Amino acid sequence: MLREWGDGNPDALEALMPLVYDELRKQAGRFLRKERPGHTLQTTALIHETYLKLVDQRESNWASRTHFFAISARLMRRILIDHARSKHRDKRGGSDAIRITLDESVVVLDEQENIDLIALDQALERLSEVDDQQVRVVELRYFSGLSLEDTAAALNISRTTVVNDWRMARAWLHRELTR
Repeated sequence: MLREWGDGNPDALEALMPLVYDELRKQAGRFLRKERPGHTLQTTALIHETYLKLVDQRESNWASRTHFFAISARLMRRILIDHARSKHRDKRGGSDAIRITLDESVVVLDEQENIDLIALDQALERLSEVDDQQVRVVELRYFSGLSLEDTAAALNISRTTVVNDWRMARAWLHRELTR
């Protein structure tokens, strides 16, 4: 179905969505668990926003199911960042930073510390200028919750490379976010 959709068959996406909806719900849930309590964007809304962006995707050369979910994770991240920026601007004159807690799988900071989602996004943007592959590893591991093996498969690199990129990206982000 991914190939059919990539070949321009819009009906393939309609047939595909019920099959991937549960996994998209899990992905959205992982993202939203990392958000502050009382976040105004709900799981279903995040999935629907992602769906709308997927429909507009021009690059539909889906290499695999993992590639599809990696793109979905990137879209969800962008949606949440845009939402945070909007809230940051609107709420209390823009002075209320949106903060998230990084889970134990990505120990960028101590467990008790929070990270500003906008600052994290800006740090990832700066990291992409240094090493775009490390950013993709962070997106897949942290935001999408993929294992080392699944991340390696999605990026078509070795598990050892993922481990090294993961370690370097976490150290780089730690330095950037604790300045």
